[in-house]
Amino acid sequence: MCNLYRMDDRDWASKWAQDVESLINLMPAYQVNPDQLAPVIRNTFDHRTQLAHCRWGLPSPIYVQRKAAEVRAEKLRKKGLPVDIDELVRREPDSGVTNVRNLNLPHWKRWLGVEHRCLVPVTTFAEPDTASKEEGGKTPNAWFSKNLERPVMFFAGLWVPQWLSVRKVKDGLTTDDLYAILTTEPNDVVRPVHEKAMPVLLQTPEETNVWMRASWEEARHLVRPLQNERIVITSREPYGSTIVSKTGEPLPCPMVL
Repeated sequence: MCNLYRMDDRDWASKWAQDVESLINLMPAYQVNPDQLAPVIRNTFDHRTQLAHCRWGLPSPIYVQRKAAEVRAEKLRKKGLPVDIDELVRREPDSGVTNVRNLNLPHWKRWLGVEHRCLVPVTTFAEPDTASKEEGGKTPNAWFSKNLERPVMFFAGLWVPQWLSVRKVKDGLTTDDLYAILTTEPNDVVRPVHEKAMPVLLQTPEETNVWMRASWEEARHLVRPLQNERIVITSREPYGSTIVSKTGEPLPCPMVL
């Protein structure tokens, strides 16, 4: 499961998003964790393409929310308090689904159309490397990129506009544009580190164009493990270590608007 990635190509937008309507000011470099805002190139319902910030984590399936709400409801019942299960479900905290795998679920099928597709720029992504963990030490991250130069590539993503939910209890109900990345079977490079999945990666203009423009029948063929020769491990770093860009500067978290 990919829950950490970096973007430190300063000129990626000029190379990949020249004709895209921009709604944001880009940071030169950043690191992204779940539930943070990050840039995506997204399609819209009125056939535009925009560069915008979205929050990482699509809505969880309703059965997940209802199961958690039922636990809360049972505690209220034991106290003799009234229960409105629909309201509890609506206000159940949902940190979101960062990685979408089973595209046959009805929950995801409704968002597979062109208007919900997006590109998520990335130069490196991390997976915990338990095989390299030293006894008594922290698990290092293995960082994957297209090659040692760490050029920009894209996660194939889905996005949902203006979703009302409780992401954090302290914030209450908020309305957010949300996104998640698609994952698939790992290839031979990723599998020794993470045997269950790898992100769906797009590395060429042809691939990104198909993802953003083609019917689902055509675009779904991109949901596949990347060829082994198109990805490498660029580094291994202890979890929580200082993050630097390709130029040696610290990588901040994405701008929160």
